[in-house]
Amino acid sequence: MSKNVDYYASLASPYTYMGGRRLPDIIAKTGANFHIKPIMGAQVMAATGGLPVAKRHPARLAYRLVELQRWKNHWSIPMNLQPKFFPVDDGKAAQMVIAARQGGQDAIALSNVFLACVWEGEQDISDQGTLVAAANQAGFDGDGLAAKIGDDAVTAEYQANTDTAIANQVFGMPWFIHDGVPYWGQDRIRFLARALTD
Repeated sequence: MSKNVDYYASLASPYTYMGGRRLPDIIAKTGANFHIKPIMGAQVMAATGGLPVAKRHPARLAYRLVELQRWKNHWSIPMNLQPKFFPVDDGKAAQMVIAARQGGQDAIALSNVFLACVWEGEQDISDQGTLVAAANQAGFDGDGLAAKIGDDAVTAEYQANTDTAIANQVFGMPWFIHDGVPYWGQDRIRFLARALTD
């Protein structure tokens, strides 16, 4: 059994926010290598039949808030269920996370910083200044990472992550693949953690 996990993430997803918070502990306990792959959510949804939040039926929107409240209470986490800046373009944040990964930094930690900006801090992660400040506060070189936005190697990886996600039939966030087995959603992380310790 390998200890490698592909981790497909949207940096605007509430469930990626919930799940990402638990990954550092799982990594510490299992020694697993999680390879974060930020994706272009709109492309994945378009390819797999999903709808952005704004286009969903009112019944689905109402139940979405019930579920978010339920999971917020379950995990006892700070979370704004209807944050000021959502939906939000997470493209710049995704590219900074990819740049951090390419530079050998803790890209998962940075992804969690940006997710918390949306779901805790009421901050706009489409704004580069917000991203730089948040990264700096977390101990990263925010300006250096922001300078990589639009870099050929970064944008190529961003598109490749998206293409690979579609090829692997990814349709929701977060999404993990371990030993060829998919795990969709923050609530399935428990099964992934079990597989990593079996």
